[in-house]
Amino acid sequence: MIERILPACVASSAEYADPPGAVSRLHPGERAAVARASEGRRRTFATGRLCARRALDGLGVPAGPVLVGGSGEPLWPAGVAGAITHCDGYRAAAAARSTDLTGLGIDAEPHVPLPPGVLEAVALPHERVRLRALARSGPGLHWDTVLFSAKESVYKTWFPLTGRWLDFTQAELRFHPEPGPATTEGEFHARLLVDGPEVAGRTVRHFDGRWLVADGLVFTAVTV
Repeated sequence: MIERILPACVASSAEYADPPGAVSRLHPGERAAVARASEGRRRTFATGRLCARRALDGLGVPAGPVLVGGSGEPLWPAGVAGAITHCDGYRAAAAARSTDLTGLGIDAEPHVPLPPGVLEAVALPHERVRLRALARSGPGLHWDTVLFSAKESVYKTWFPLTGRWLDFTQAELRFHPEPGPATTEGEFHARLLVDGPEVAGRTVRHFDGRWLVADGLVFTAVTV
């Protein structure tokens, strides 16, 4: 499903449940990363790595281990930009050659309202005003969760490019739904409120992405 909001140069793979035996197929280095995790976490991690190897295979890149960096980020092979996401009922990975994309972030979340207090922690005041306007024009969508997911995709794109933390309030998002009375997809624009990464000799000051609500899930993706 997430492939609907990714460009053609991106290879992706997804699972709606953890396949039997996924943990046993982990590379030793991957297995070590979750050695002390719960069984559920190990299964989720293993399915994400399974999807990552399929995505790499789709690019024609040898599907070796996707290890874990010091901040928990997936370490992709040289020459590849990629991202992994998982939530209840969905796991996915996406990858592209660095000659096509410099940065890539994806996220999926259940299409339900955020827990109380979360929106206030992740959204700027004027973002909340715009979400209320979107809710009036696009009822039936949980715009708070769309915003949360989009900011997760922004962060997953940002970190590999900078190696720095990006707070939820350090990117300002605007959503642009596709025209129609009951749209469930569109674009979004993220203006970075801190110094952005240098890409191809220029400072990146914003990220652009797409969002989709389908199958009871919210999907978002950012590409640079």
